[in-house]
Formats: sequence, structure tokens, C-alpha cells
Amino acid sequence: MRAYIGGPLFNQGERWWNAEIDSRVRKAGFTTYVPQRDGIKLEHKSDVLKIFEEDKKAVSQADLIVTNLDGIDVDAGTAWEMGFAHGLGKHCVGVYTDWRLHFKWQTVNLMIQCSVDKLVFSLEELDEYLQHFVANARKSGSKP
Repeated sequence: MRAYIGGPLFNQGERWWNAEIDSRVRKAGFTTYVPQRDGIKLEHKSDVLKIFEEDKKAVSQADLIVTNLDGIDVDAGTAWEMGFAHGLGKHCVGVYTDWRLHFKWQTVNLMIQCSVDKLVFSLEELDEYLQHFVANARKSGSKP
């Protein structure tokens, strides 16, 4: 099974956290695509469209989308990837460990919250959910 790991990647901390999420997803048995690791690097103006098409293709080919939703607001590119994945009927998991915005009824923007099939609040919760997800996929004998 393939998984797309989305999230902001504009500083060392964001890239480190995305890599942590990726390691959990790979440990669960997925082949992953992480733009910061596998994607085209933005070096020239002409790379913008290439990056867009490459990421779109990777989301389309994924069985599971796992996104880093931390921060005061969800990264714009990550939000687009999630919306695109949701529109394709992909199974989406959001990882949100940032406790600044925890309200009783909403943790992230409602459009994001309603686009994910599961919202987890720690790496440990992600591990547990991925185990169940993989087990259910195996039990059904098909890809999710």
C-alpha cells in the first residue's frame, strides 16, 4: 500500500516532524511519498508546475493520505492536498498535536476536520490507528 505524507516543509522543524510521521507510516508497512524527500526541489521558476503535477500524481496514486496539521493554521499546500485527496475519495488521516486550538467541538478549521477520516493527536495514536487500518485492509483482502 502507498501513503502520501503531506505537511509544511519550510523549516527544519517542519521537515523533522514530517519525517517522524513518515517513519511511523513506513513502520506500519506502507511505501511512502514525502515531497521533501522524494519530490522535485524548487530551483527554477519552471519547477513550480512540475512540483504541482508531481504532488498531484503522488496523491492520486496513494491509498492513504497522512498530513501534518500542526500550527496556528493548516499549511495552505497541505490543505489543498487534503481537499484534492478527499475529492478523490482517498482515506485521510490528520496528525494534530498542537494544543493551542483545542476546543471541545473543533480543533482545526472545520473544512479540514471534516475532510479527514481520522484525526489523531499524537504519534502513538497514529501508530495505533495505522495498525487497525492495515489489519482491516488485510482482512477485507483489498486495498482500502
